[in-house]
Formats: sequence, C-alpha cells, structure tokens
Amino acid sequence: MGNDKDNNYCADEVCDLPEAKTAAGATSTITKNEKSFEPGPGKHILLFADPMCSWCWGFQPELKKLISILNNRAQFHVVMGGLRPYTSESWRGEMQTYVHHHWQEVQKKTGQPFDYARMNDDHFIYDTEPACRAVVCARELNPEMGLSTYHTLQREFYAGGQDITDTDVISEIVANTGVDKEKFLKLFTGPAGRELVEFDFNRTRAFGVKGFPSIVCADDGQYAFLTLGYRTFDAMQGDVEAWLNS
Repeated sequence: MGNDKDNNYCADEVCDLPEAKTAAGATSTITKNEKSFEPGPGKHILLFADPMCSWCWGFQPELKKLISILNNRAQFHVVMGGLRPYTSESWRGEMQTYVHHHWQEVQKKTGQPFDYARMNDDHFIYDTEPACRAVVCARELNPEMGLSTYHTLQREFYAGGQDITDTDVISEIVANTGVDKEKFLKLFTGPAGRELVEFDFNRTRAFGVKGFPSIVCADDGQYAFLTLGYRTFDAMQGDVEAWLNS
C-alpha cells in the first residue's frame, strides 16, 4: 500500500487504538490473508471506527455530511477497528471515571446526546468486540447494511442506553435494521463471524491506523488520511472535494 503522508490530518479528539489482542488475550500479529487489505482499483473512502468509540459517536453527523457529497465518485467502506476488544474485567473505578469524563468532553464538543445511566452499572464490561462483530456480520450478509448497522448500534448504546455487548440486545437491534435475524445469529455466534471481525482488526493496523475515527482516501493503491480523529465536515470538505475531483 502506498502512503501519501503529506496529506495526513491528525486531531486531538481521538480514541487511541491499544495494542492488538486476540480472543484468547494474546498479542496479535498481522499475517498474510487470503483476502487483500486493499480496497481495489479506483477511488475509495475507508472509515476505521468502533461502535463503542465515543469520538466516533461524536463524529456521526460529520460523517453523514461527508457521505452525502460523494455522489458515486468514490466507494465507501466501514471497517471495524476494535477499540477495546476482548476486555474481560469490569470498568469499575478508574476506568469508569475516565470514560464518564471522556463522554462529557465529546458531548460538549459535538452536541451528540449521551445516556449516562450506564455509568451506574459498576459491573459493565467495556468489550467492543461483539458490537464490531455485529457490524461485519451484517455487512457480510448485506453489504448495504454495514454502515446503517454501525450507526444504529452507536445510537442505541450512547443515546439509548442499550448494552451492545449482549448478544440478545445486539440481535434485536440488528434485526430492526432489516437484517435477517436467524442468518445473523448463525454467523455472529459461529467461527466465521469471529474470523470476519479479526480480518477487520488486522486491516485497521495494516493501514497504520492509531485511533478512531480515522478516514483513509485510497486511489489505485495510493492512500492518505483525511482525518485521524474527530474533524468537522467543514474542515474536511475542501480536502475531500479536491481529492474526488483529481
């Protein structure tokens, strides 16, 4: 993959990507995969994100504006990055306090709604892998549903107070987007679904993504970051229009 670093944009409002972990908790390495990490010929915009990333939730209105101007000039892809996959311990204490403060910062900056009732659950385990797996499974069953599933899970977690680490909750949310529930659950709970989400996690690191949300503009094997973290649509519009018209 080529990388035009001159066009990279890095923001302070970002959820940093931790060291990669596998389902067993061991450090993960990127290996050669049957599928290519490259999106293919032509222009592509790749969003690297996580449904349980607060800055990704804050970025949602800006992302929708960005997508609205594409007009088929570039293909759009949503890639699950894995903010805190395979977390096994509750967030009680320091982590809980940190996340609460972080959510308040995002709400103040972006105006996005937050339901803080989750903060009363000391036993909540902030494992983002199930939500990411839900997006890639919905995307696999229907490529048109990946983005809408991602947006819906975000909204239900942050504004609706739903526990999107729970399989039953996830399956109901995804079914309400129009994805076949039975087919989804079969893929989501089986090894194929876990392989799909691991592919996305590895793809994220192969592109050099260090935090979320991040957007990569790819054009025939050359790529550059449009943003590394939260960035307003107004700040991105000129850059992306110039790239789309190039």
